[in-house]
Amino acid sequence: MVIQTTEKVTGESQHFGLLSNRMNEYRESVLEKKPYICAERALLATEAYKKNQNQPNVLKRALMLQNILDKMSIYIEDQTLIVGNQAGSNRDAPIFPEYTLDFVVNELDTFEKRDGDVFYITEKTKEQIRSIAPFWENNNLRARAGALLPDEVGVFMETGFFGMEGKMNSGDAHLAVDYQQLLEVGLKGYEIRTLKAKAALDLTEPESIDKYHFYDAILIVIDAVKNFARRYAKLAEAMAETADTKRGAELLEISRICNKVPYEPAETFTEAIQATWFIQLILQIESNGHSLSYGRFDQYMYPYLKADLDKGTMTEDKAVELLTNLWIKTLTINKVRSQSHTYSSAGSPLYQNVTVGGQTRDKKDAVNKLSFLVLRSVAQTKLTQPNLTVRYHAGLNKDFMNEAIEVMKLGFGMPAFNSDEVIIPSFIKYGVAEEDAYDYSAIGCVETAVPGKWGYRCTGMSYMNFPKILMIAMNDGVDPVSNRRFTKGHGYFKNMKTFAELEDAWDKTVRELTRMSVIVENAIDLGIEREVPDILCSTLTEDCIGRGKTIKAGGAVYDFISGLQVGIANLADALAAIKKLVFEERKVSQDELWQALKTNWESKRSQEIQQMILHEVPKYGNDDDYTDQLATKAYDSYIDEIKKYPNTRYGRGPIGGIRYSGTSSISANVGQGRSTMATPDGRKAWAPLAEGCSPSHNMDQNGPTAVLKSVSKLPTEDIVGGVLLNQKVNPQTLAKEEDKQKLMMLLRTFFNRLKGYHIQYNVVSKKTLLDAQKNPEKHRDLIVRVAGYSAFFNVLSKATQDDIIERTEHVV
Repeated sequence: MVIQTTEKVTGESQHFGLLSNRMNEYRESVLEKKPYICAERALLATEAYKKNQNQPNVLKRALMLQNILDKMSIYIEDQTLIVGNQAGSNRDAPIFPEYTLDFVVNELDTFEKRDGDVFYITEKTKEQIRSIAPFWENNNLRARAGALLPDEVGVFMETGFFGMEGKMNSGDAHLAVDYQQLLEVGLKGYEIRTLKAKAALDLTEPESIDKYHFYDAILIVIDAVKNFARRYAKLAEAMAETADTKRGAELLEISRICNKVPYEPAETFTEAIQATWFIQLILQIESNGHSLSYGRFDQYMYPYLKADLDKGTMTEDKAVELLTNLWIKTLTINKVRSQSHTYSSAGSPLYQNVTVGGQTRDKKDAVNKLSFLVLRSVAQTKLTQPNLTVRYHAGLNKDFMNEAIEVMKLGFGMPAFNSDEVIIPSFIKYGVAEEDAYDYSAIGCVETAVPGKWGYRCTGMSYMNFPKILMIAMNDGVDPVSNRRFTKGHGYFKNMKTFAELEDAWDKTVRELTRMSVIVENAIDLGIEREVPDILCSTLTEDCIGRGKTIKAGGAVYDFISGLQVGIANLADALAAIKKLVFEERKVSQDELWQALKTNWESKRSQEIQQMILHEVPKYGNDDDYTDQLATKAYDSYIDEIKKYPNTRYGRGPIGGIRYSGTSSISANVGQGRSTMATPDGRKAWAPLAEGCSPSHNMDQNGPTAVLKSVSKLPTEDIVGGVLLNQKVNPQTLAKEEDKQKLMMLLRTFFNRLKGYHIQYNVVSKKTLLDAQKNPEKHRDLIVRVAGYSAFFNVLSKATQDDIIERTEHVV
């Protein structure tokens, strides 16, 4: 292993080794780089759109990507062995005007003034963006998807109820493409297949016209990617002429590789990494959708590593250096969101997930040498990207499990664990072929899909704010915050005579709002399908070429999507408080509770009620059936209703084409809380909601085992979009070997016996977080788990920081 002599070697760094000197220097340069807004992509996209306005959208998109890849600035950093950049410099965020320019223009002068997710911008860039804005007015996805929305859902868009900001401003992603096939056949293999499919078309058939143009678009894009790689080959060759002998040799090897991949098949580990990076990068130049994931990296990359190790042309240390290089490159990708969108995606996350472990397609333990090296490399880089997930199963290699816990102890929120024990059977139940179900990977946060065969957005559709819906149900269908009518209305809480009446009002209200969310999702999905088809992403997803369809038109083998349900714990605790204090014990009248909620617990009596709620009512997260079963029953209404509505790809080719539920609420618990009045669980108005399926802060008083038992009572087999559970422990609780073994036993119990879906840990003390908030300059590298992703603590808004600080700190 490579050890730096310039740094103190701790027990943890001795375990995994330190970055090589060059990679440490590269990491520092990327972290020190201020993120700027970059207008270059926007200018080139505008140029291509203006020139090709008469072309079908698939061709327009292909020609746009070609124009960008042919003309954008490229560079090769001195420290890197892998090449490819997204914008004018590392960590700069490109602009995607074909989705929207509205928020960019509106926020040009405020990007640097944000509380969190700050971006810098030059006056020249501002002028460049303003210069192209007139062309894109009413000529982008946001405008045209908005025009598709029926009047009946106007109130929800005006109030931002469904949280669709990110969907209308950007692309979809939330998938992993078929990297294994790409490495085996190269883009050349896809080109050959496309040419054959195009030649076989019967152009007298009406649908063949669209297929013809789609195939032409694929061919344009493949050629553009090949030329983009060869631009780096030429640059590296030119740089080699003036470099020293060692760097010159490296640059010439880079040139050779870029002349080959990703167009030709990869034959070495280095070629495979470069090919994978080119595609990962270009997919995010094509579309600014996030959660574009690497899939089962240790499975498709291992044959190349093994061959090189066997031949003696690669060492494990060199392989780790290449991996760390790739992870630092992954961090250079950036995305700017509107201010309102940052509330639900705090920390500028890209959610580029790497999955290791799990089982093979023939049901054997999939852990290999590369699985261990991925853990080691991620531990060395200690960054927010990639988002690392370990697939757990009952027969998981014990040494690998031990190493995963060692990475967790480093305290940057990785890895997360997803469980084969519940995910694979759920997929099979929904119609996924068994061998494909065993080949799933994590996508983005905690959601899962089959790489290269799944359509867009396996999760991330509408946000459903459960506590807010409860308040609407209690107020005869009127949102108490905006005073706008959201549903037909099923009575006022003050007039309800039984708890069953409230449950009935909840059931009807959540079902009606679920139906409304589907209308909104369908309109926006159709807008994305028609306006901004992604050609490269479709090319690398089965079976788009075979069907002659883009992903959004039904090209994928499987297509299931889910929304995000927020505030599950708040809903459970609120229902428990109402049932116990109002209808069973009658300690609080309906008028008293409603007045307390409307006045945010201001009066003396209101505060007495709040204290009763906080201290006398059983809380979700403590293995108490009283509250846990209320959560399950209320959630079942949504789960049952959402199953009724297929997505826009249903019946157009994919298996599935339906919706299910998911709790991967990212940081939307903070943003959604900002629009939610005081709730009957004792929460104050505008405060964050509980995140994921985790208990409300400090309400889980019976230890981590009780939390796991409460969560396991949720209908996990139907929450296929992801059951996100965040836990927080003090580093001291994992300091001893016996404590680590306790944690491993706890995890095995959760997954094997309780059939848990997912879990992740923040291993950081409250004291450290408070000090970082007070003295950010001392904690530049402090990384925390926000939700299904990690972020640098210092870049988060204070509200999100406070939310993380207040999470319950458990002892194992």
